[in-house]
Amino acid sequence: MEKEAKEEQVSEEAQAEEEVTDAGVSEEKAAEETEEILEEETAEETVEAEEPTAPAEEEKEAKPRKRKEEEEEIVEERIYTIPLGKALVRPPKKRAPRAMQMIRAFITKHMKLEMRVEAEEEKGELPKLVISNDVNEKVWGKGIEKPPRKIRVRAAKDKEGNVTLYLAEGE
Repeated sequence: MEKEAKEEQVSEEAQAEEEVTDAGVSEEKAAEETEEILEEETAEETVEAEEPTAPAEEEKEAKPRKRKEEEEEIVEERIYTIPLGKALVRPPKKRAPRAMQMIRAFITKHMKLEMRVEAEEEKGELPKLVISNDVNEKVWGKGIEKPPRKIRVRAAKDKEGNVTLYLAEGE
């Protein structure tokens, strides 16, 4: 496809040069025509550059499908109310990060991720704790200084031992 486009451009340039020499047009007009041809080439290159992004968009669409499949493979699902009041003991600029640490620690303890880590070290794969954007936005919603005092979350563990944390419905 690119070869054909380049051959067409070369043939157009050759025709433009022949017309310029045949008509006896000044060198200024010839320079203008070559500039126009170069502009057309850059426009075609930008169009070609946009085409490879289309498969990337398809990949993005494929990822949500994988997430749905993972949700179907849920082994264990629990709803917790995590108390975050102790995060308010910290200095104001460290409260929301402390609340996130408390959430990770709570889920690790209650979903028994640490015990799974010891068993999985032999295999080489470690279970992960994934916190959804909804939970993150809820904690950081009022800023770094004012995280919520408690938060209701839904923790889902899949077959591999990975835990995904979602905001509980109705929150």
